[in-house]
Amino acid sequence: MYPYRYYKHVVRVIAWTLIATLSPRPAVAASDDGPGRFSPAFSSGQLVVPAALVAYGTIEAIAASRVHLLNYAVGHGIILHPPAKIRANDFTQYLPAVAVYALDLAGIKGKHSRAERNALFAMSAFFTLASVNALKYTTREERPDRSARNSFPSGHTAVAFASAEFLWQEYKDVSIWYGIAGYIVATFTGACRVYNNKHWVGDVLAGAGLGMLNTKLAYWLYPSIRNALERKREPMIFIRPFFNGKQVGVSCSLRL
Repeated sequence: MYPYRYYKHVVRVIAWTLIATLSPRPAVAASDDGPGRFSPAFSSGQLVVPAALVAYGTIEAIAASRVHLLNYAVGHGIILHPPAKIRANDFTQYLPAVAVYALDLAGIKGKHSRAERNALFAMSAFFTLASVNALKYTTREERPDRSARNSFPSGHTAVAFASAEFLWQEYKDVSIWYGIAGYIVATFTGACRVYNNKHWVGDVLAGAGLGMLNTKLAYWLYPSIRNALERKREPMIFIRPFFNGKQVGVSCSLRL
């Protein structure tokens, strides 16, 4: 039997993870500020799957040394019988994001313009890299092949699933099969990380959840940022009286 404080710690991690990610956020009604405005609308229900992945990956990371879960069942089998390496995952992690731009070049338009898509992708990438590296170098989990102590969570998998969610968000209204294909590629990337003995199963599951959450976060925050920037750029008319010693008049200027 394991001490009570161990189970208490696991339950606390699960609870805080679910509370932080599943707290309901009211959708904001459409804006009356005119065309071109974006209004954030976010459903907490879409966070259930990625939050569950992060929660289970966290359980695996905490319990790995005490309880034989998937990390042990899968990881130790690969450690004892290492297969040949698959190198494709170094490239497949980016394929779903590349597909977004390839589809656009092929004339198949997604949800946003190219400039907006670039901003969304940059936000997603920033959130993903920041969260993954913060966790990697604070948890210091050893990789299954003992090559480094930065195993949790899987960066390759996080990037792959962030890219897949990006593809899903942009093209789900055109065809769901684009997004499904992206998630198949992302799943292959995560499976390769375990197969190559670079990550535990929990690392991959947590990375997948984080990648999805970070892209969803980008799509949730972007409308508010876009609205704020547009308000600052609204055209304004300035009218100033002047007197130069000989003439009196009014100057008028327009800021676009």
